[in-house]
Amino acid sequence: MADHFSALKRARQTDKKTARNRANKSRLRSALRSLREAIAKGEKEAAQAAYRQTISVVDKGVQKGVLHKNTASRYKARLSKRVKAIGAAK
Repeated sequence: MADHFSALKRARQTDKKTARNRANKSRLRSALRSLREAIAKGEKEAAQAAYRQTISVVDKGVQKGVLHKNTASRYKARLSKRVKAIGAAK
């Protein structure tokens, strides 16, 4: 364990940042999972609603440093393609 005041402070800051990053990453994964489940069920309206929410979470993930912007762009493109395929299949 840290002994110096500055090391103790740094440990506290690290704990806070770790918790914040974990929450942001969890929010992102949950949104992606819910969208993928909606796509798997084949419900077009639910998938479109989930897509809008997921895109918002993905963009916020980029702002908060959870995802790289190109990774987010790739996710959005692939998910959009899958959501559009639901409408075309029926």
